[in-house]
Order: sequence, then C-alpha cells, then structure tokens
Amino acid sequence: MPKTKRLLSSLAASIGALVFASAAWSQSGTSVEQGDWPSYHGDDFAQRYSPLDQINAENVGELELAWRFSTVNFGPTTDFNNPSTPLEIDGVLYANIGSTRNVVALDATSGQVLWLWRPDEGERFDEAPRKGAGRGVAYWRDGDTTRVIDVTPGYHLVSLDAKTGVPDSNFGENGIVDLFDGLRNADDSRFPYPDIGLSAAPFVMNDVIVVGAAHRVGMRPRSKTNVKGDIRGFDARTGELLWTFRTIPERGELGFESWLDGGIEFTGNAGVWAPLSGDPDLGIVYLPVESATGDRYGGDRPGDNLFSDSIIAVDIKTGERKWHYQLTHHDIWDWDIPGASVLADLPNGRKILMSVTKQAWVYTFDRETGEPIWPIVEEPVPAGDVPGEWYSPTQPIPTRPAPFDRQGFTEADIIDWTPELRALGLEAIEGFRLATSVYSPPSLADADDATSGILHMPSATGGANWEGSAIDPETGILYVPSRTQLNVMALEKDENSDIGMSAAFGARTPRIQGLEIVKPPYGRVTAIDMNSGDHLWMIANADTPDRITNHALLEGVDVGRTGVPTRAGVFVTKTLLFVAEGTGGPGASPIFRAVDKQTGEILAELDLPNNQSGLPFTYEHDGKQYIAMFVSGGGQPAELVAYALP
Repeated sequence: MPKTKRLLSSLAASIGALVFASAAWSQSGTSVEQGDWPSYHGDDFAQRYSPLDQINAENVGELELAWRFSTVNFGPTTDFNNPSTPLEIDGVLYANIGSTRNVVALDATSGQVLWLWRPDEGERFDEAPRKGAGRGVAYWRDGDTTRVIDVTPGYHLVSLDAKTGVPDSNFGENGIVDLFDGLRNADDSRFPYPDIGLSAAPFVMNDVIVVGAAHRVGMRPRSKTNVKGDIRGFDARTGELLWTFRTIPERGELGFESWLDGGIEFTGNAGVWAPLSGDPDLGIVYLPVESATGDRYGGDRPGDNLFSDSIIAVDIKTGERKWHYQLTHHDIWDWDIPGASVLADLPNGRKILMSVTKQAWVYTFDRETGEPIWPIVEEPVPAGDVPGEWYSPTQPIPTRPAPFDRQGFTEADIIDWTPELRALGLEAIEGFRLATSVYSPPSLADADDATSGILHMPSATGGANWEGSAIDPETGILYVPSRTQLNVMALEKDENSDIGMSAAFGARTPRIQGLEIVKPPYGRVTAIDMNSGDHLWMIANADTPDRITNHALLEGVDVGRTGVPTRAGVFVTKTLLFVAEGTGGPGASPIFRAVDKQTGEILAELDLPNNQSGLPFTYEHDGKQYIAMFVSGGGQPAELVAYALP
C-alpha cells in the first residue's frame, strides 16, 4: 500500500526538494507521487500515470461505487455529454460541468459541492464555436495562494480562488482576460464574433498560463478567411500577456516562404485545440498545432504551410521557438495533431517526446533538441487531380515504431467472415477510389472517372485523438488507444463559401446491412516499448457488440472479439493498465477494465452506470485510493462517478 498523502506531506516538509523532482512538483505544489492528480493528464509530462497501488491485480475486482455526482441541475440546459477530466488536489476535485462550462469544487471523498462558479456570456456564448462542458481546468499555486484557471466557451481566461471560487481581482479585469483582444483576422463584418474558442484545459507551468485556440470544424468552412490560431502566454499572477507565438508566420518571419506567398494573409486556423504538455526544467512547452483553413482543401494556401501540423517547442517565459518539426505538409486530410505530446525519461536514458497521431504513428523526438529518435524519412506520396489544389510531393514517414492502427484501404481490408459478406463488401465499394496510402488525397464527389470519393483509413476521427495515451515511466511502455474507422473523402464546391472546395454533402461510407465493411478490431489498445520501438501486444478495446453477434448474415459464425469504433480512455498505475470503452461509436458499453500491463490480459471488469465520456483518473486521500471519471449517454444527465475498495 502506498504511503498516505499525510505522511508524504510531512516528508516533503523536511526533504521535499531531495525527494521530488521539479517536473513532478510543477505549479500545483503537489504531484501524482503524493497521490494527487493535479494536471489534466496527471502531470506536465502528460503521462497519465500514477504510482498508486492500493488497487492492484489481487483486489481490483472488489471495486465498488463510492459516490456519484449528477450534473442534472447545473446549467441552463441539461448536460448529456461531459468529456472533462477533473483535477484532484489535497482532497478537492475541480471540474467543468454544464453546457455553459461552470467550474465546480467537490469533496473528493463524497462528491459534496464546495463551491460553484458560473459564467454568463450572453450572445457571445450563443455564437461560440466550442460550447459545452469542456475538457478540464488548470491549477496554479504560489505559497498559500491557489488558483483554478479556466477558459470559457466565449473565450475568456478566468482565474478563480481555489478555496472559494471567487474571481481573483488582481488578475486581468476582475479575474477575467478577454482572449479576443489581439487576435489576427478577427474583424469580419459577416460574422458577429470571431470563430475561435477552446475546449481543452489551459496549461500552467513556471508561472505562465498557455492558452490554445480552437475553431469550428473546418470540413465546410464559412470562408477561406478565418481568425488565426495564435498561441499566447499569460502571467499566472496578473493575467498580463507575456508573449504570442504566431502559428501562421508574417512576412519576413521563419516559415513565411513555405506558403509560396499565397494565402498566408487571409488563411486562419492553425491553432492548438489539443491538450498541452511541457518540461519545467527545460522551460519548454510543446505545441501540437492543427491544420490551416480548411480541412479538406488547400488550393487557396499553396505550399507546405508552416507551422500547421507541427510540433513546436517554445520557451514558456518568452514564446521563443526552440525547435519545430512539421508532421504533415500542406494538410488536406484533417491530420491535426490531436493529443498532448507525451514526455518521458526512458530507462535507456533517452529524454523523449512522443506524439501519437490520427495517422496512427508515434513520432518520437529528443525533447530538448527536436532530433528524431528513429529516422523520419521524406517519402513520395500520391498526387491528386482536384482542380486548383496544390500537392506536397513528399511526406515525413516514421521508420519506428510501426503504425498502431490500419492505414490506407484496399480490397484486402474487406470483411471475409463468409464468401457472401465479402461479395457484398466488394459490391459496396463500387464507385469509390481506394486509398493506397495514408496520404492518398481527397477526390471530387463526381469525378471524371465516375467515382464519388476515396475510401480512406484512418478517418479524421480515427487513429489516436484528444484522449492521448499513457506511459509507464518505469518501463517505457506506451499504451495507445485508437479507432479503426473507414471514411469517404469527397469534395464539391460550396456555393455559400468563397473557399475553392469543401467536403461534399451526402458522401456516406458504405456498409453491409449495418455492418462495417472493414475487418476488426474496430477499436484497440496497443502496447509499444519506446526503448526499442517494438510493439508488445494489441487488444480489442471491447467485446463484440450484440448487433454483430446477432446479425442475420453471421448466424453460426465466430467472429472473435471485434471491439467497437471508439477511442478508449486509459491510465496506468504501478500495477495495472485501466481501459474504458469511451463514447461515439455504435456498440460501446459501460464497462471499465483492468488489464495486465505486460501481457494485455483482462484481469477484471467493472460495470459503470453509463459510458465513459471524460478520461478516467485516480487519486488517493486519507489513505484510500479512488478511480473516477465522467460518464454520459443514453439521454441521461452526465455524472461523475468514483470507485474505491470496500
């Protein structure tokens, strides 16, 4: 059993700096080593790891519901989907709840409400591109001063007293900073408010708050012109703007030449909607940047388009770029970098950064220098034939680790449980092009060769996404949840927008009487040894849903364990990997599993009251370890549920 937080606190008082590394302490004054969960992914390194072991392989099957908190009355409308991950610090949980993104403090042992702060943004909320509960808050401490930091749906940065929930009068204007101030391309008379917001938690490190930027989904953008997704750092004490990193360069800046002098002034997006991570000892925050406007067409912005789709290492005090690496040139696939970079000091001595991507690669770098750990090779990729589009002739392809999910789509990927099913699958794909590469480009919905788009894997919601991954820092094993999802990429002209092309309406992915046409698993968790880059094991993320088991075309056929097309929420402890099924895919069930970290064997299953929607996490208080998560779905109000041993 781990030491209690009370004992660890007394130890820290006498030998704190000798026991805990500064990376572990970060800005919260505590760490997962003390049994807390003080950052969105547990720590600044985004490891989703806790050394707690009170809950272990011998007793995990005995977990029972300790308490539950319903969000039913917290908001102007009922919140049916809460994707947030609360923080736990010194026995208090801090979470986003409600459609207007209220901030609530709860007793971590009972779920009792301690305080609530509710934003009221009026029309600015109504027009916000990123409404809803959001994905979490941040925490900052300076001695006895403690603050909860949040970004509202209307794009205000807020600093609240962690003890009372009252806005900090010394921060910004009465506790609030207006994030619309200073935006580029924000003034467009066609729209009442800039197309910008944020669902992810802000990131706090070394007394600086770093705020990302998210926009409306860009498959059919309102215009080729949009607000630019600049990333900014603010003083954690005062809210003063310290720096701005321009993810779309201005004339004369590094990267401008990669736009071929076209589109760079009016193009927007290229924000960071994903969570962030950083190394407080190096003083670096790592920015996973999304694509520029729009998601499926880039003819209005020719060139490689730095710094879109790049990992950028930035000095957290000054905003100075230390290094960058572009993972996709001229993105026309919506290959946004979706998750926080995972940082680790491996047992082999390497200090690395891992970026898990929608394409199903783990791009791996030395986190101080940006040098790839294994070669990343610029390889030729297919060009397309969409009028006006510009195509990059090469893309950077990692040589290790191997992809953790399926890439491209050919006839060999069609289900073949029976000859009839395979014949129906071949019939279903008639009229489509097939992707020979993860970088096969979109095609016209009504092309000259009579095809109606290209079938592609992964989809823009496939591979890995904002849920990220988890790493065991003791072994260097990375656990990646991913989704195997076929989609069709088809383009047409949107007469209501001035962008050259947009995603086509009515382009539907073919199915066989409700069945996916691709072979399972449809969701998975892959274990990768990041010391060597070798895959260790892979398991489906779920059992086979009844809709497959009982399908009329599969009578008498054993299809094995298929999983479901969701991205699982995961975290890892000293003894176990925990996996939930997530939401968003047909057949997902409210089951939470404990898995052997070394083999992938399922050791225990726990029935939840609803499907996991926020990422699961763990903490310990007063000698008891808890596992908690938001659950949502089925038309029921979102709930936060916590489990513990009897």
